[in-house]
Amino acid sequence: MQQTPPTEQGASQQAPKIEFPCQYPIKIVGDAAPDFKVTVVDIVEQHSPGFDRRSVRMVDSRNGRFQSVRVVIHATGQDQLNALFHSLKATGRVHMVL
Repeated sequence: MQQTPPTEQGASQQAPKIEFPCQYPIKIVGDAAPDFKVTVVDIVEQHSPGFDRRSVRMVDSRNGRFQSVRVVIHATGQDQLNALFHSLKATGRVHMVL
């Protein structure tokens, strides 16, 4: 990843530029439910067919109210990432995608 330096001293830093294609880790946080992981993995598979399901990790929050699912996909471009984000949010079950 390359990071573009700010144009002026004191200017806020810009987000790092992503060079595609790349292996891209994603953390998806939502309400805990028995089928949350399956739901997330199915959506990820739609946007990154054949992604390595062995990369999937699920962690429960301390109080058990939330779950996070971590995956690594082969990202081909920003359009793919945007579409994946929108599909995950459209479930109404995902609170954050990091």
